Amino acid sequence: MSTVDIPPVVTPPVPPAAVTVEDLQVHFPVRTGVLRRVTGTARAVDGVSFTVPARSVVSVVGESGSGKTTTGRALVGLSPVAAGRVRIQGRDLAELRSDGSLPRTAQIVYQDPYASLNPRMTIGAMVREVVTVHRTVPRADAPARAEELLAQVGLAPEFADRYPHELSGGQRQRAAIARALAVEPRFIVCDEIVSALDVSVQGQIVNLLKDLCRDAEVSFLFISHDMSVVRHLSDHVVVMYGGRVMESGPGDAVFAAPRHPYTHSLLAAVPLPDPRAPGLRGGTALRATPPDPTDPPEGCRFQRSCAFATELCRTQSPPTTTLPGTGDHTVACHHHDSTDVRTALTTERTAAP
Repeated sequence: MSTVDIPPVVTPPVPPAAVTVEDLQVHFPVRTGVLRRVTGTARAVDGVSFTVPARSVVSVVGESGSGKTTTGRALVGLSPVAAGRVRIQGRDLAELRSDGSLPRTAQIVYQDPYASLNPRMTIGAMVREVVTVHRTVPRADAPARAEELLAQVGLAPEFADRYPHELSGGQRQRAAIARALAVEPRFIVCDEIVSALDVSVQGQIVNLLKDLCRDAEVSFLFISHDMSVVRHLSDHVVVMYGGRVMESGPGDAVFAAPRHPYTHSLLAAVPLPDPRAPGLRGGTALRATPPDPTDPPEGCRFQRSCAFATELCRTQSPPTTTLPGTGDHTVACHHHDSTDVRTALTTERTAAP
């Protein structure tokens, strides 16, 4: 009896995450006096971990002073990493910096596009310069590649001959994104890039980022305090406070059922277009300013603003717990599973009259 050889099932390799952050810490020296002696340390980021999957948008949210911008700058080598590990496209950040390949791997787009656009150069010249310096295409093909990049971000060919001051805010942001894309990175940090734009322009930039994820296979770390924009854009949300992660999970899960009091406060502060429409009501109000990074409190960083804080919160830092049945929705709160807390943080929906 003949036998048929059945070929073994080959499982395709899982592509590495775009970025993996493990226990990231960023500290800055505090200098005082005439001689500027170091008298302390500011723990701007103090043990942050998360993953940016390939071809996705991960948003880092939190109020001013939470450490979100410092985290983004650390991932592209602009802020010193005191401890922890950062891997981009499977390679250590230190290795990428040492061999000079970090700029080709990760880029950043700032809130103010003038921070990266030379006012004395036209938009086309700036993009061509990046293409030529990094040799992404032969020098003779640089002009055509620049036009292609401008078209990719929605700028017509005539914008190549304009200077930054001749563009609107949204157009300048598109030009800054095109310049970042010129080195063909696979990861881009967007630091509050829509906060100064009109709502309609914000929507255009958000849709552009989503298109780039799909078509250009770029992953984004989107830093913002605007929860409405984050909700529309994000695949995953990381909520930071006092230099630490309070909650992290899929965007839909975090917005539908926040499990940390701080996340609930951020969502409850989002204004509703129609006050009569169903929405999140009655959030726990923040009662204190963010903790001083030079002298953070013992225990939970959010304890001074939390209505549910207990002695345990004031003495022990809460561990990061993965919620059952979710896989990747985590929360750092001692009382996240308490019946009283869960009841208080239940999303309240009010029917329109």
